[in-house]
Amino acid sequence: MRPPRSFRPAPDSPRLAILHRSDRTELWTETVGQEPPVYGERWTESDGRPYRSFEPARSKLSAAIVKEWSGPVPAPGEGWLYLGAASGTTASHVADLVGPTGRVYAVERSLRPFSRLLTLAERWPNLLPILGDARDPAAYGALVPPVQGVYADIAQADQVEIVLSNAAFYLEGNGGYVLLALKTASMGRDATAVQHVRRAEEELAQFLDLEPSVRLDPFYRGHYFLGGTVRPGRLGPVEPTASPPPRERSRERRRR
Repeated sequence: MRPPRSFRPAPDSPRLAILHRSDRTELWTETVGQEPPVYGERWTESDGRPYRSFEPARSKLSAAIVKEWSGPVPAPGEGWLYLGAASGTTASHVADLVGPTGRVYAVERSLRPFSRLLTLAERWPNLLPILGDARDPAAYGALVPPVQGVYADIAQADQVEIVLSNAAFYLEGNGGYVLLALKTASMGRDATAVQHVRRAEEELAQFLDLEPSVRLDPFYRGHYFLGGTVRPGRLGPVEPTASPPPRERSRERRRR
């Protein structure tokens, strides 16, 4: 399939193409990977460059962009630490966005999705899987150099603390970007979804210049996309919860 016209890269993300159609917005990433498709997405070429569709129903990052996320997006040449990579759906698109000179260090702690992530990485040379627990960022310190961004999609009650701990440990020069796909249903029943988001924003705002949060409905019920730019010198050591709550057995498909 060929697009009806040449893709035009997004101004702030040259490996991301956004097509506004009459009934929907389409996203495409210029890929560094090889077919077959990862999750049934479409592949095509534009001006001699390979692209694959970036489906908002299969990726929270894509859903956030479609819902007009105005914050940072992974860019060419950057290194990103991806927490909760699962089988690599979104991680492969982040690898596309950072391009062949960038790197994505993809952390996943469950063996079954990690095995699929390993297979996927054979076709994405800049995607580096790491079997590890995001609650213990020091455990994979020998595998991850300083990075420019941390992306987290971890359905845990302490997900904000986890992403901040990793950001304090790995962000280059204690600056850079933090992106968080927040699942409010995993944060307890003591507050509403909106209250959970406000608490998360308040905690993140101590360290980041936050962009306006984006609600991901109808693509992901009860999910919000948060993040922004770390203020240099503000992100000190952040300790994860000492006794983490039991891991939630989520019914959500592991399609991050």
